[in-house]
Amino acid sequence: MIEARHLVKKFRDKKRGALPAVDGVSFSCRPGEIYGLLGANGAGKTTTLRMLATILAPTEGTAIVGGFDVNKEPEKVRACVGFLSTATALYGRLSAFEMVQYFGRLHGMDDPALGRRIDSIFDRLEMNEFRDRRCDKLSTGMKQKVSIARTLVHDPSVMIFDEPTVGLDVMAARTIAGFIRECRDAGKTVIFSTHVMSEVEKLCDHIGIIHNGKLMAEGTLTELRRQYALQDLEDIFVKVVEP
Repeated sequence: MIEARHLVKKFRDKKRGALPAVDGVSFSCRPGEIYGLLGANGAGKTTTLRMLATILAPTEGTAIVGGFDVNKEPEKVRACVGFLSTATALYGRLSAFEMVQYFGRLHGMDDPALGRRIDSIFDRLEMNEFRDRRCDKLSTGMKQKVSIARTLVHDPSVMIFDEPTVGLDVMAARTIAGFIRECRDAGKTVIFSTHVMSEVEKLCDHIGIIHNGKLMAEGTLTELRRQYALQDLEDIFVKVVEP
């Protein structure tokens, strides 16, 4: 489970002082559920997810991820989290297999168990044809499969997706969407940030609309439609964020 509790993150600017990128964000996401964090670029989505994944430390507040406090037990949080983003680079000189193996070893997996896990993932994602090909020789779709595999290798109970389809073609984006659904169906706790309305409508069980670092509205799509008396999610989003 993920439970964000009044998360605040401030960055210091030499001229303007401390500026809040995230300002008092609270929400929860249960196992077997996809929580969609919807917002424009610069709304605070990435900063929020990086705090949940312990990449950034909160200025104020905290979050419980997989039963562990991000401030008090960051190593235990990282052990149960898989974090996927198109901004996550691969090591070009490593093969697809070596890349996934490297991340498995970082998570402390022993080689026999890791080998079995990699074989299973590569079969599931149909990666064996480029198993031994260097990452810098792979297509965009192949690279994304490697990113999925290295995210999944330690079988995390919590999955965090930070705008994972940005810049991808239709087929690669469909692969990611299918993987997100599989994570939910496997009982994992899933949080997914995007600014693409159609992705939220297709994938998310609950939606949080974030704007200027604040969570402005929250609920299922049905609840938001009822609350704002609008059917189109884009219209709801505009109504929520416009002053």
